[in-house]
Amino acid sequence: MPNTCLFHCDIRPLYLPEQSSSDPVRHTFAYTVTLTNAGTVAAQVIARHWIFEDDSGHHQEVKGLGVVGHQPLLQPGESFEYTSGVQLHAPSGSMRGAFFCVGVNGERFEAPVTPVALIADDAEAPRRVLH
Repeated sequence: MPNTCLFHCDIRPLYLPEQSSSDPVRHTFAYTVTLTNAGTVAAQVIARHWIFEDDSGHHQEVKGLGVVGHQPLLQPGESFEYTSGVQLHAPSGSMRGAFFCVGVNGERFEAPVTPVALIADDAEAPRRVLH
């Protein structure tokens, strides 16, 4: 079996009405990310790239090293979970992105994040993945 580098990413958004307001308009969301090493080689998260868009046309892009101050090294089967947040100018939008990772075998790879809907008025509904 060849050595493979593969991370799976799961996003769970949560609308935070108590941190949102109408003046100025802001809709606050927390999102919990679980990265799981689904490959056969240990690999490290080096950087992240997020794109947040809302229905008002506002676009935010975030790039940076690591995640919440960490660059976790995950053995096959291990997971790393963290929570962060974003504020949108409309009650709905989406988030997508990728993590840049490097395997201990030197392989560089991206772990893409499937677009996820952020919906303020549907906070109790299950996570919706956009296709």
